[in-house]
Amino acid sequence: MKYLSTRGEYAGLTALETIFLGIAPGGGLFLPEAIPQINQNELKSLLTADYATVAQEILKYFIPELAPEKLKQILASAYAYPAKFNQREITPVTQLSHQEYLLELWHGPTHAFKDLALQLLPFLMTEANRSVGEPNQEIIILTATSGDTGKAALAGFADIPGIKIFVFFPEDGVSEIQRLQMLTQKGSNTHVIAVKGNFDDTQNGVKQIFTNQELSTKLKTRGQVFSSANSINWGRLMPQIVYYFYGYLQLCRQGALEVGQPLNVAVPTGNFGNILAAYYAKQMGLPLRKLICASNTNKVLTDFINEGVYNKNRQFFTTISPSMDILISSNLERLLFLLADGETHLIKNLMKQLQTNGSYQIDRAIREKMGHHFYGGYATESETKALIRSLYQEKGQVVDPHTAVGLKVARDYQQTSGDKTPLLLAATASPYKFNASVLEAIQGESAGIREKSEFQLLEELEKLSQIPIPDNLKELLELPVIHQKVCTKEAMGQITSDLLGF
Repeated sequence: MKYLSTRGEYAGLTALETIFLGIAPGGGLFLPEAIPQINQNELKSLLTADYATVAQEILKYFIPELAPEKLKQILASAYAYPAKFNQREITPVTQLSHQEYLLELWHGPTHAFKDLALQLLPFLMTEANRSVGEPNQEIIILTATSGDTGKAALAGFADIPGIKIFVFFPEDGVSEIQRLQMLTQKGSNTHVIAVKGNFDDTQNGVKQIFTNQELSTKLKTRGQVFSSANSINWGRLMPQIVYYFYGYLQLCRQGALEVGQPLNVAVPTGNFGNILAAYYAKQMGLPLRKLICASNTNKVLTDFINEGVYNKNRQFFTTISPSMDILISSNLERLLFLLADGETHLIKNLMKQLQTNGSYQIDRAIREKMGHHFYGGYATESETKALIRSLYQEKGQVVDPHTAVGLKVARDYQQTSGDKTPLLLAATASPYKFNASVLEAIQGESAGIREKSEFQLLEELEKLSQIPIPDNLKELLELPVIHQKVCTKEAMGQITSDLLGF
């Protein structure tokens, strides 16, 4: 398996080379030259397999340069129960209602779906550095986060030899629990910086640092190199393909599906990585029918899927589902490359239009291909809160705001299309990470939720949900704040240089 860049700068790279680089120097994103195929007999053979075994059978196609025993070893470490994940199945599937199922992706150490990739990525990055890097070379990981990626990356890379990690997050764009998770992170190699701006400002700032040739040259003279833990890094996106296979297999084990029967998947998404992983799973042969792309009020993806015009020149909303408060969805570039049959000149032109004008339009052929696979919809703040409240009142089920957005849009799709295909919804985070918003949705804004301490909110949500408070969130409120740096979006490059000692 070889890899190339969406913008044509590179081709013929190994998986470890792409993971090492993170992003192509010209700004393109790496992806495999071909998509491996999994047939129904292979699916049937995995029916009784555990998560790490399924991961090995999927990922072996994408990282053939890793010896089978080595891949098995690192997967066993990344997905260890109970050391890393608090559920033996890693991503359990629970039934929500008739033919509606939740794929719970939040049972890892930071209680968000990013753990499924970011517990594995440090092992892959270490192997990549050993294979590709210069002797004693140090990797400098730059990451922009809208909340969950940051903590998951920090937890994965803390005190890993040969790696430093810088996490930038929008100062007013994350939940209080997400903020505390990052600011209290230990590790001599960790740096966390709040940015005065939104996630798109933060993500653009990181990309500018990546493409700063002067800074990259300085790093090289000191034996250092930039890489990324965002889903712009193929090593972050690739492991996410696995849990769609595993979720499908669990439904087959539970008797909800027969192998080969179609399944719809709904994914709350902002940067488009999580649902792109589902698209890769579908292209590999997993019997997925419709991929339901759910947005919040920042509905740039909904409009793009429905109209074929991507336009970030619009009002930005800060919502109760902050991990989706994004107007520039980086991973969409990979999808466009695939739908355009690898036309790198087209991709370069579209991305240049986005950078210059803030918008671009795709042609009818690409739009029709996209519409065949994807449905786009969104949920307003009031609709999201109403869904959280009704789900609790009717079923005693508590979900976080992102999962609620996904379920609202999935039900809209079912109602408008009449599609009765079973649905698997990606439940992307623990409700405890957004306790104030969840409690307000259930109890009403007049309940005085915002006046209570985070510890009081955790206890109150525990009573409602009957889900024990995770120990590391309970302890979070007593940990000292270690990281206190704040910068403007224009100063991100300078603060990175300063912290690196330039």
